[in-house]
Parts: sequence; C-alpha cells; structure tokens
Amino acid sequence: MNINSKLKANLNFKDKYLSKFATKNSDAMYLYEDKKDIRPSFFKDVDRIIYSLSYTRYIDKTQVFSLNDNDNISKRIIHVQLVSKIARTIGRALNLNEDLIEAASLGHDLGHVPFGHIGESILNEISLENNEGYFNHNIQSVRNLMVIENKNITLQTLDAIMCHNGEFILGKYYPVKKNVQIFFDEYQKSYKNKNFIKTLKPMTLEGCIVRISDMIGYLGRDIEDAIRLNLLKVEDIPKEITNILGSNNSQIINTIVLDIIKNSFAKPYIKLSPKIYNAIKSLKDFNYKNIYNKANSKKDILYYKNIFRKLFQKFLEDLNEKNTESDIYNLFIMTMPEKYLQNNSNARIVIDYLAGMTDDFIIKEYNKYIK
Repeated sequence: MNINSKLKANLNFKDKYLSKFATKNSDAMYLYEDKKDIRPSFFKDVDRIIYSLSYTRYIDKTQVFSLNDNDNISKRIIHVQLVSKIARTIGRALNLNEDLIEAASLGHDLGHVPFGHIGESILNEISLENNEGYFNHNIQSVRNLMVIENKNITLQTLDAIMCHNGEFILGKYYPVKKNVQIFFDEYQKSYKNKNFIKTLKPMTLEGCIVRISDMIGYLGRDIEDAIRLNLLKVEDIPKEITNILGSNNSQIINTIVLDIIKNSFAKPYIKLSPKIYNAIKSLKDFNYKNIYNKANSKKDILYYKNIFRKLFQKFLEDLNEKNTESDIYNLFIMTMPEKYLQNNSNARIVIDYLAGMTDDFIIKEYNKYIK
C-alpha cells in the first residue's frame, strides 16, 4: 500500500464503524464528476464551504438583532458554529457521519441576506415583483454554492442545506430517498410554490439532525441576546417551559440534545419525546411574540426596505444601461463566468448581488449611491 492509499484509509476509517443508518462516504453523489484526492467526499465539502466567499461574509450578517453596538450579540457566524457543534454532538452519539453533518451545518445559512429574516422578506417581495420567484434563504444557500460560486458539493450536503429550515418543527424526522432529478425538481419548485419549502424533507438522517439542530441553535441563544439588550428577563419565560427545558441556553440545549439521543438511538429517524416537543413549540411561540416580532422597529423596517429597493433599482439601471463604473460591475459581474451572465436576467443578478452583501456593506452602498 503506497502512502496516498494509507492516508486515504486513515481519513476514511470511520466509515467502517458508522451506524447502518448513517450515510457512508461511498454513498456520496455529485452533480458532476469530481476530482478524487485523499479526502473523503463530505470532508471535502467542509473544506469547500469554509473556503467559499459566502462563508467569509457570515462574519457581518445579522442573526436576529441588527444595527446594535453590543459586541456580545450573536452574528450569523456564531449561529452556524453552534448548529455545527450541536448537530455533531447528536451525530457522534448516534454514530452517524459527522463530516456530512458539519458540511451541511456550516453551509446551511450561506444564503441569508443583510438584516436577517426581515431582509429576506423584503428581497422576496422584490423577487416576486420582478418575476424571479419566491426568495428563500435556504434555496439561496444552495444557489450560492451550486451556481454563484460553482462549488462541486455532494448532493447529500446540498440537500441537507436546502431542507434545513428549523422554523418548521416536527416531532419525528424521517429521511426520504432522492436522486439528482428529485433534488433539482424540489429546488425549482421552491421558486414557484410559496409553501413548498414547508414540505421539504432531507434525504439523509444527518440532514434531519442539521434541521432540528438549526432550531436548537437559536432558541436559547436568541433569549440570551434579548436579555443582553434588555428586551426581556429570564423570569418572563413561563415556568411551564423552564421547568421542562431549563432557564438558560446551556440547559435548553442539553435537555433537547439528550432527549433526541435517547429517543433516536439505533433508529432510522430523529425523534423528540412528546413532552419536550410540546415545550419546544411553546418556547418558539414565546420567542416569536417577545423577541422576533420586536427585534426591529417600524422605523428600522422602513429603513431596510428603502435600502433594498433603492439599491435594487440603482443596480438594475446600471446593468440595463451597461454602466461599467458601477460597483455591481467591478465587484460582482467581473468575477462571474460568462455562463452565469447568459443564464440569468439582470433582475436575478441584482438579487444575487444584494443577497450576498453583509450588513455593513449594503449600508455603505446605500450611503454611496442613494443617500
């Protein structure tokens, strides 16, 4: 056995000990042929994601709270790292593929836009008005890797990213079998059908773990951030919730993770006990009422809408008039292959450009061109 074969064997040795329900590296599927090296396929996905430009921009994207000067408030980068750690903890306990879990966890929010979910809803309105379909951050995450940055990521990782949405909680998560055609059909339908993303289910058990870990990663942490900003007190959380899940982020994560492991061990699904499932639903409702619906003032939302809409019109005019002095040419168009430019409308190109911006950059562009 030569040195490369030995190194490859070392990197793949875990496959022999994975659960029969795990996704093996030998199961990896690609959209197009991939150059082989010593790295396992899902391990390689992690590398390609963390070296992407989309991943670099996590550092200045909103998690929940925008335009605050508290350095202890979570940004999107912290959320994806928390999801990765939580998901890998569950995956290790269940003897599943941690590389696939890590890749999907770190890539799941690459498509988030400036100012978080509020920004996403504004860009969705713009997209619909310009006949570009529904805009969803999970679909944009896939688009960033597959189209904009042209990364050859495995189908299993792309699917887990596409199906990650932790807003739609279930008591039990079953993976469903898919192939490349089914994946693409679901991807395309998400642009055309408003409610289709609510029906998406991952093709792997690892993807199911990432989906539920997305929710675990934000529930308690968002409460901590809200407390730091004096938006609520821990005493405000109903006792019927804290008595079951705990009263701080560490307790909430520990309670849910242990419940999942206990109810999912050696099973072909990921399951919550009814008691924990109901408590999580109640906590989500509490968070929406007391955090998410209050995170942005009406003034803030009007400000964000003005930024997105004015910049969209500005950059669309620049493309239509071939204004090569514009930043959309110098910072985006010039970096894209001819195939991308030929296959996308000017409206879609502007949407991709705006979606990829950080909070600070979109404000700088607004101040430069509009204000």
